[in-house]
Amino acid sequence: MHRIFQDHPGLFSGVSEVLGVDFAPPTSVTVLPTDLTETRPLERRVDTLLRLETEEDEPILLAVEAQGRRDPDKPASWAYYASYLLAKYRLQPMLLVVCQDRATAEWAARPVRFGPPQWPLLTLRPLVAGPHNMPVLTDPADVRKDLALATLSAITQAANPDIGAILKAMTNVLRDTPAVLANPIVELIAQGLGTYPAADTWRKLVAVDLSFYKSPLSEELRDEGRAEGRAEGEARRAAEDVLDVLAERGIAVPEEVRERVVGCGDPDTLRRWLRRAVTAPSADAIFADE
Repeated sequence: MHRIFQDHPGLFSGVSEVLGVDFAPPTSVTVLPTDLTETRPLERRVDTLLRLETEEDEPILLAVEAQGRRDPDKPASWAYYASYLLAKYRLQPMLLVVCQDRATAEWAARPVRFGPPQWPLLTLRPLVAGPHNMPVLTDPADVRKDLALATLSAITQAANPDIGAILKAMTNVLRDTPAVLANPIVELIAQGLGTYPAADTWRKLVAVDLSFYKSPLSEELRDEGRAEGRAEGEARRAAEDVLDVLAERGIAVPEEVRERVVGCGDPDTLRRWLRRAVTAPSADAIFADE
């Protein structure tokens, strides 16, 4: 049933015409190897893979992909994942793509057809979650209804103008949430917001609203705060030393010099000015060559 097509490749045109699908007759034919086994290891990894079982339907395999931008190679990879999962596990695969910008989400949601346009062989149609269809939750009462959904929603809404209110609603709820549940959510949102400006907003909210938590992020923020406090204290003392030395030497200090010294927050610069204050002929001479 198949060998005849090797001997008579043009047969496909005749068969397709009988079946009512128009394929042009081939102008040349190359017989390719029939072994489709991978000849070398090729690593392919889906971001997350879950087997979901319910009381009603047969289990499904849920592949979750986080997509940050359009990638023309991705649809072929996603089709491979689906085919491989079906062949390996004999369970129906499902693909969920999570995006943080609407353009990428709309691109990922478009059905992609593989095969000749006359008769597409495969159609890839992922389920997509993004800022265009995830809820915008600014009311703590709505956040409490489903904390996991609210967390994903906050991450997908990273570029939303209302992200401040969204994250504030999260911290309001997390204050009353046991630490064993709240800590992972704090970290997930911190990582999920990535390099968006909302990440800084989240860090500040965590530092203020969730200062009592012991999550890695909150500990990091407290360490940063202590380091900043030490640096500010060191700079303040160094500025006082500069002014004290000038005063001890009887050198008048104009207001603009005093403001510049007191307003400097760099301990290294202040130490350099302090060394100059010991011999400088005037107060503004400590700024020489700067």
